[in-house]
Amino acid sequence: MTQSPHTLVIAEAGVNHNGDLRIARKLVEAAAQAGADLVKFQTFTADKIVTSSAPKAQYQKAGGDGSQTQIDMLRQLELTAEMHEDLAAHCAECNIGFFSTGFDIENIDYLVGMGQRILKVPSGEMTNLPYLRHVGSLDLEILISTGMCSLGDIEAAIEALETAGTRRDAITVLHCNTEYPTPYCDVNLMAMVNIGTAFGVKTGYSDHTNGIEVPVAAVALGATVIEKHFTLDRTMPGPDHAASLEPHELTAMVSAIRNIEMALGDGIKRPTQSERKNIPIARRSIVARSPIKEGDLFTPDNICAKRPGTGISPMWWDAVVGCSAKRDFAPDELIEL
Repeated sequence: MTQSPHTLVIAEAGVNHNGDLRIARKLVEAAAQAGADLVKFQTFTADKIVTSSAPKAQYQKAGGDGSQTQIDMLRQLELTAEMHEDLAAHCAECNIGFFSTGFDIENIDYLVGMGQRILKVPSGEMTNLPYLRHVGSLDLEILISTGMCSLGDIEAAIEALETAGTRRDAITVLHCNTEYPTPYCDVNLMAMVNIGTAFGVKTGYSDHTNGIEVPVAAVALGATVIEKHFTLDRTMPGPDHAASLEPHELTAMVSAIRNIEMALGDGIKRPTQSERKNIPIARRSIVARSPIKEGDLFTPDNICAKRPGTGISPMWWDAVVGCSAKRDFAPDELIEL
């Protein structure tokens, strides 16, 4: 039997550590206990990715000081090199993979230097051609998030990565919506399916909805990667906490995904081992409807189909009708030829 698929589940800690290494380490532990494959952080230098006057998004304002600029917020959420090294070591101790999104070329190189062999292109960098060219030149597996993107944007990004040297089969495109939380009416999960069809790539889903049902549904539709934000406590201050799962919910999501993986199976329709025992119970056999004497012909008037299914199947009805009985049969007795 074909082995069930394994969905790569990425527990997105992101910036939900609030710049505190102790919280970040607890996030690693929670992701590992939930059964995620990777726990993902964000690697950036605020001054390299945002201007001093750039405003915060509405969801970022709702999660903290609304008067604060985006750069001030991001400076408080940077992870130092020492913190990265500590978290990578803690991931190894907890038996979960360390992963991070690099938001600029220098930090991409830093993560590669740490040994990271999968790179994540965040939605905001999907239209950053120099960044895409650099990522594409590194000959690594690439995940690209597509929040705010059209099919044309995705096509251009894939072309940039391929031109730089990345094989298309090394690219997984994650359908995504960047509103936190994403309204269900804006999820459009079928777009993930269409992306795979349009570009011949592996697909996945980076989720920002409340709850766990949408990423689980994405797995049923063929997602090979699921990314989901989580936090220790949704009430904590910070831009992403409110739209994140708490640890028990993350555990439930991973469990549901693993169940769906098993349920998908190999696509071959056949009786399963667990249901074979029900075949003789639930199916029917040809039996005598009324007393039949030896030599009588079997007719629709003196035979019928009843359970159990341990005799001649009613699918052989036409072969039985017209045959002569080789012995007497009492009502409800299984017919023999």
